[in-house]
Amino acid sequence: MAEAQYRGTGRRKNSVARVRLVPGTGNITVNDRPIEEYIPFANLRQVVLQPFGVTETNGNYDVIANVNGGGFSGQSGAIRHGIARALLDVDPDFRAPLKKAGLLTRDPRMKERKKYGLKKARKAAQFSKR
Repeated sequence: MAEAQYRGTGRRKNSVARVRLVPGTGNITVNDRPIEEYIPFANLRQVVLQPFGVTETNGNYDVIANVNGGGFSGQSGAIRHGIARALLDVDPDFRAPLKKAGLLTRDPRMKERKKYGLKKARKAAQFSKR
C-alpha cells in the first residue's frame, strides 16, 4: 500500500510552490535539491520551517517542493504557505494555530506596475524649475 501524501499549493509575490508532505524524518527537497543548497540564507530556511514549529510536527514529515517564479524570498514564502495548507490535510485541528500565526493567509503584496512617463513605479525625473 502506498504511504500517505498530503499536497498543498502556496503562492507569494510571483512564486508558486507545489508542496508534498510525506511521513518521514524532516528532509526538505526543493526542485530536486536539498534546501541548504537551494536557499542559501538561513533566515529564509527558518521561514520555510515555521508551520512545523507552530503545529509541533518538527521532523515528522519530509517535504518535496517544486517552485518556480520570483526570487529566494518569494519562493520560501510560497513553500511556507504550501506546507501550511498541506498540514491542514494532515489534521484539520491544525487550522486554529496556523490561522493565528497568519500562515494560511495568502500575502497579497505585489510589485507595483511601472507607469508611463516615470522611470519605475514611482520614481520620476528630478524636478527643475528652469
